[in-house]
Amino acid sequence: MNIAVYPGSFDPTTNGHLDVIERAAKIVDKLIVGVLINPNKKGLFTVEERVEQLKIITAHLPNVEIKSFSGLLVDFARSVEARIVIRGLRAVTDFEYEFQMALTNRSLAEEIETLFIPTSAHYMYVSSSMVKEVASFGKGVEGMVPELVQKQMADKFIVKDI
Repeated sequence: MNIAVYPGSFDPTTNGHLDVIERAAKIVDKLIVGVLINPNKKGLFTVEERVEQLKIITAHLPNVEIKSFSGLLVDFARSVEARIVIRGLRAVTDFEYEFQMALTNRSLAEEIETLFIPTSAHYMYVSSSMVKEVASFGKGVEGMVPELVQKQMADKFIVKDI
């Protein structure tokens, strides 16, 4: 069985994330979306909220499971018996960082391969930090995030045009 992990903070989950999840789910037997617990970072949503959002957003994908994790990605991948790490790429600027991470992970766990999936072109500009910034200025984020996330973001920010 081909088990893959797609890690990230998903704060918030964007349509680009969902695009990568849906496409990765088509090529592996089981996809585990790993929501990173980073105690050094104050998120917009709690880890529990992000996990619940992703469970709802991916409910239509029977081979997708959502889990939270902390520590090294390779340790998490081994704990769930994954041999593949999925990484999404938006633009060339993502590649350098992601390539460095893939090589580091490979040096720590040579049995785990990294598979890069470029997001669809219409999501290339969307990042979680950009979405939070737009919402923080009271603007709507429709088309950038799933509807559930959009509604939950509107509860956290005063959004003028949704």
